[in-house]
Amino acid sequence: MRYGILGDIHGNLSALERVLECLEDEGIDALISVGDVVGYGAAPGECIALLQDRKAFVVKGNHDAACIGELDVRCFNPYARAAVEWTESMLSMEEKRWLSALPFALTLDHCQVAHGTLHKPELFDYILSISDANPSLDEMTQPACFVGHSHIPLTVLRFEDEPKRTAYTFDTEIDLSETVQALINVGSVGQPRDENPLAAYAIYDTIRRHASILRTDYDIEVEVKRIHQAGLPDVLGERLRIGV
Repeated sequence: MRYGILGDIHGNLSALERVLECLEDEGIDALISVGDVVGYGAAPGECIALLQDRKAFVVKGNHDAACIGELDVRCFNPYARAAVEWTESMLSMEEKRWLSALPFALTLDHCQVAHGTLHKPELFDYILSISDANPSLDEMTQPACFVGHSHIPLTVLRFEDEPKRTAYTFDTEIDLSETVQALINVGSVGQPRDENPLAAYAIYDTIRRHASILRTDYDIEVEVKRIHQAGLPDVLGERLRIGV
């Protein structure tokens, strides 16, 4: 089984279309989104439609929740709040119902999925360190779990020969043949924050027991223009150019 994994899309249609093209060329069997389909970008409905059309497995992110009134946005920065308000005004009732029905976490045949953490996923906490990761690793019932939220690729591992020790890697080619658990942050399709503006996504091969975090270019200027024309803060487009 080969899964295509989408990190935070955030309404970035050009990035999503390009990543889907890459995954189609790879011949994946199923598509997974770790949430935050909407927010920041100016094409929320179009991004939802693409995931619906491809019957993707999707979990709810904090921006997805905020854009349908399920999460208090007072802790969001002013640009994020502006994007939430705009997105909420643009979504149809059908799109809002779809977002509302998304689960906080999923357990599939070969992996698990959450937005921030598998441990208490409804809190939308970040995994930025080993100590952050340990509760989710303890919660795992499958060999791999895919998350996003921080927009920065990172893999936290426990190995067969030393299952109580937790390690981490920033490698983009991840050998899972000797691991018992791997918690993999796949980065972001639509708003990378690791100073690399290329869209990030992942492929998980369950037969080879291997995961790859991949990058691809896309037409950033189309999205910068789309954000500007929508009346969203220009900084939301400018940050796409530098990957922050």
